[in-house]
Formats: sequence, C-alpha cells, structure tokens
Amino acid sequence: MSTTARRSHGRAALLVAAGLTSALVLAGCSNAGGDAAPADDEPVEITFQSWVPNIDRAVDAFNESHEDVQVTLETITAGPDGGYAKMLSAVQAGNPADVVQLGYDAIPDFLINDALEDISAYTTDSADLFVPWQWETGVFGDGVYAVPQASGPLGQFYRKDIFDSLGIAYPETWADFYEAAKVIRASDPNRYIAAFAFNQAPWMIGLAQQGGANWFAAEGDAWSVDIDGEATMNVADFWQKLIDEDLVKIEADFSSEWNADIQSGNVVTWISGSWADAILRGTAPDTAGNWAVGAMPQWAAGEDVSATWAGGSASAVLKGSANPEAAAEFALWLNSDPESVSILTNIGAGWPAIADTSEIAVLQEDPEVFAFYGGQDIWDVFAESDAAVDTTWKWPPLSSTLFAALTDNVKAAVDTGTPLADAYAKTQTDMVAALEERGIAVN
Repeated sequence: MSTTARRSHGRAALLVAAGLTSALVLAGCSNAGGDAAPADDEPVEITFQSWVPNIDRAVDAFNESHEDVQVTLETITAGPDGGYAKMLSAVQAGNPADVVQLGYDAIPDFLINDALEDISAYTTDSADLFVPWQWETGVFGDGVYAVPQASGPLGQFYRKDIFDSLGIAYPETWADFYEAAKVIRASDPNRYIAAFAFNQAPWMIGLAQQGGANWFAAEGDAWSVDIDGEATMNVADFWQKLIDEDLVKIEADFSSEWNADIQSGNVVTWISGSWADAILRGTAPDTAGNWAVGAMPQWAAGEDVSATWAGGSASAVLKGSANPEAAAEFALWLNSDPESVSILTNIGAGWPAIADTSEIAVLQEDPEVFAFYGGQDIWDVFAESDAAVDTTWKWPPLSSTLFAALTDNVKAAVDTGTPLADAYAKTQTDMVAALEERGIAVN
C-alpha cells in the first residue's frame, strides 16, 4: 500500500504507524478475508456489533430489502468499557464480527492494532454521499477503513418551564450561564443548573474543544500534545468556579442519581450530543413538553462555535471478515439509505453523516420528538451546531488511554478538592508518556 498521505487524516495515520513494529503498521491493504461463496444461492450471512439501542429496526429494514445478504445483530457494551476489547480479541482469535460500530476517536486505535479491513475497493464511488470531514475520519493513506454513521454535535437541553418560571433568558454566553446558575441554585436547595459529569471524558473534551482547544496535531514526524494549554485551562477555571460556589452538582451522568435529578428537575440542563434526545425521552417521559434545546453558550457574544461528543461513530469491517464486500455493502446502506438514516436519527444514533438530509423523514417531521420539546423542531439546532464544529480537531492513537486518564484525574481532583487545572496537567503528562511508551514520537 502506498504511504502517500491523503489529506490530514492520512498524514496522521502515517505518524501513528511510524513508531510501531511492522506487524502493527497500516499495511493491511491485502484482503485477508475474501467473500465466501454461499452454497445453492443462499444469502451471505454477516454479523454486526453495535451498542445503539433499537438499531435492530434498521437491521430488520436491511434484511427485508435484501435477499443476497442477511445481517445478524449482536448487542455489545459501548466503547472502551468492554465492546472494543471484545472486538480486538476476536480479531486476534480469528473469529471477528464482520461489521462493528466504532467511535471516530477509536479508529486510530484499531488501525495501530491492524484490526480493520481496507474497504476502499467497495466504496470507490461513495465519498460524495457523506459530509467530507466525517468521511475523512475513516480514510488513512490510500485506504478506507470505515463508513461514517453520525456525528455528535453538542447542544444544550434545558427545562424551559423552569427557566420561564424563574424569568431566566436562555444563556447565550457562558457568562449568562453563570448568572443563570446562581438564580437556579437560589430557587430550590436541591436544584442545580447542571451536573459536573466527572465520569464523561467525551463531555469534558467537547467543552474544551468548544472553548478553542485543539489537543493533538501531527507535526512533521511526531505528534504534539496540548491538553493543558490556555484554552483548556480557561474552560477548567470556569467549571472550577461553578464547583467552588456549589452551582453545579458533582455527579456521574447516566447514574441512578442523575436519572432521578433529570426526572425531578433538580438538574435543569444537559449539554450533550444530538443523540441525547432519545435518552431524555426514555429517562424522563413524564417531563414531555417541558424541555427545549438551544445552542451551546459562547465564550464571546455573537460567536457561533460548537463541538462534538467524541466526534461521532462509524461502521467498520474487522480484519479477517470472511465477507468484506457484503459487510461494506451493509455499512454503506446502513448509513446512507434514507429509510435507515431516518431510523438511526429517531433512535438516537446521532446527527446523520450523509451530505443530503432532505430525504430523511424524521428531520422534516417527527411528531413524537417535537412534542416532547414543546413543539420545537430541535433538529434545526443540531444542524446549525454540526455546521459550526471545528473540523480541524484530530483524534490521536490511544484515545481509550486518553479517556481513562482524563476521567481518573478529574475524579481524583473533585474527590480531593484539588483544582481541575491540575487534573488536565496530569492528563497531559500521562498521555505523552503513553504515546512514547508505544513508540509514537511526541514533540
């Protein structure tokens, strides 16, 4: 395979490979699988692993519309909490699933473990179907290693009924957010404007990205790491002030306590990706009609800067798939067919990666979703947020290490009362050490 870099992502992938042994470099261009010929015109059977709730609806739609390929869904644990390890172990054991759901952040990790098939031969004419920056998350060198599914543009879900009852205007800036936090805290001894989710590295990274930080860059033959730069420290200091003044509740989101607080109105905002709509509707159905969605508060009035929750997710074909062509066919259909994308959006998979969303039914009219948000078409907010994401952000190799280090360090800071800034500084040190330990050059 040629090592000529293809745009910024290709260049980054070559830097990842430079410090590793030849067994782990991105040399997996030859097709290790090769489609197995089904006997007696039986359909090719492939497996698909995903953590997205209700994604079986899209799988069923594929199976109903295709006779030559049939897909079996296997539900896995999301991300590095178990699902990714299972996938990598299966590749090493020689019995992988065919198609898997991967976060954009995880694709470099899988590449340095030589765990993905190059599906460029099956996706030659598909790039134009997708938003360019999302398509490029799966392009490294001359190869295509994933088909983008959706991004996670951030917005702020908020209890509009509580804001209105307290006479609070929607916070357009972070300074407004701080002032609103004081009013909300004073209104009820159990009420907070938000939870400080120390358990969610993607949330903390998204806040830093929206604040102007860019933690990783490919420079020459090495990576630069800037986790503790000025932009990040500005964000850390802001949330430190909210913590010090008891204006946010320190609790893990998705925990039982957090669920109860969302249901009761004791936590009245949640900055999260577009997919969080489905979680809110499932977690707090009795609050239907009380929520609304707005853009993220800005650091300067009049700006329009957004970010993502861990970039988004894609469908990738694991190295060793017996049916890579059929797997690539399913991955493309799943993430570009209007019926499928409409299902994915409705179930909370994220903001569609396809470039033309005009035929996505639920983005035009979705009575169930719009009713929950008091009649608001929330997709307008996320369309604007997606367009405002800084697409120069790069995910490094060892993103699972990054997530674990940041979460551990921030949790230790809030447990001991030490500054959040120290947690980001320690994460900088930890990440540089981890990259160097893997033989990846760091400036």
